[in-house]
Amino acid sequence: MMTLGAKPSYALPAKIAVRADDELAGRAHPEQPHPYRTPFARDVARILHSRAFRRLAGKTQVFGRLPGDSVSDHFRSRLTHTLEVTQIARTIAHALGLNAELAEALALAHDIGHPPFGHAGEKALDQCLRGFGLSFDHNLHALRIVTWFEERYAGFRGLNLTLGVREGIIKHSRDYSAATHPELAEYFLDQFPPLEAQLIDLADEIAYLTADLDDGLDSGILTLSQVREGVVLFRGFHDAVVRDYPAAPAKLAAYEAIKRILNLFVTDLMEETGRQVAVLGDGRLDDVGLDEIRRAPRRLVTLSEEMESARASVKTFLYANLYNSPGMEEAHAYATEIVRGLFSALIADPGLLPEDHQAQIPAEGLARTVADYIAGMTDSYIEQAWRRCGGA
Repeated sequence: MMTLGAKPSYALPAKIAVRADDELAGRAHPEQPHPYRTPFARDVARILHSRAFRRLAGKTQVFGRLPGDSVSDHFRSRLTHTLEVTQIARTIAHALGLNAELAEALALAHDIGHPPFGHAGEKALDQCLRGFGLSFDHNLHALRIVTWFEERYAGFRGLNLTLGVREGIIKHSRDYSAATHPELAEYFLDQFPPLEAQLIDLADEIAYLTADLDDGLDSGILTLSQVREGVVLFRGFHDAVVRDYPAAPAKLAAYEAIKRILNLFVTDLMEETGRQVAVLGDGRLDDVGLDEIRRAPRRLVTLSEEMESARASVKTFLYANLYNSPGMEEAHAYATEIVRGLFSALIADPGLLPEDHQAQIPAEGLARTVADYIAGMTDSYIEQAWRRCGGA
């Protein structure tokens, strides 16, 4: 058993981690160093104190209510999901010897660009913009939030986050080309992001796949027998839990099985990432530094083939039985109606926009300005705005 304070066997060389004195710790607007906080710790605080972060409490993760029911306090919101991702990401970063404060900042910010009503709302908003030759990308919108929309400082617009956090916000889950996004040139588009950013995407997946099994069972949309039949990984752990705790209530046995799935995914991710870094260095970990990570032929934070297959299987099951279930289809249709209806109403009458958004129209264009306004709304606020515009 590893003793407290011992270095885990999968910890990576220190020079792979982003340091507080790295160029990635720089800011667009220079600031004096803080006496007892690193640049990335300051970014954590700035994100936590932002309005965009607080609004996550009012945004849907998968569902906030069941058809015909009032809003439930027990299902994940976008905020509680974010906190779960943050816990996982910081744990992984710390165990691997990476910069846990950078990983924490990126996890906290990874969903602040999402509009109301979860992925259904994002899809509807993107479809609205497509009619104007534009698109909606929640990563790019998050960057605009932290660099412009948030106003908390007298000396500059935005949060003035470090370069590393801004790069990770846009690149943690996908890559962008300089040809299609020349405006992102400062974010090293010819390189992969550091491992602290790469791990956010899978921490996100691990968090929501296990949480959605949990919420699906709690809501009754998924049944225990259904999950046992459709998710091999769950069935194996659930059988073991029932053997270990034969008197445990059914709900607690399911919780324990899901907890073990989460732990398995996290452990596998850390071990496989270590193996991938070792392969990059031809088995010599000490020969690998941050530059080699960024210029590697592929992203290095990954799951093993076996666990990647298990991840894909769980995701396929959830799409078929939860995300696209009859009750969810009704919720998606409702979200689409409201987003499209409000977008059309605001396009037809820009005078309905707040004055500060109207002032953005000459620079951003009407369609993008309307999308920015809608994307910042919570679920309840967009419903109110739609009713004020004459929606049913």
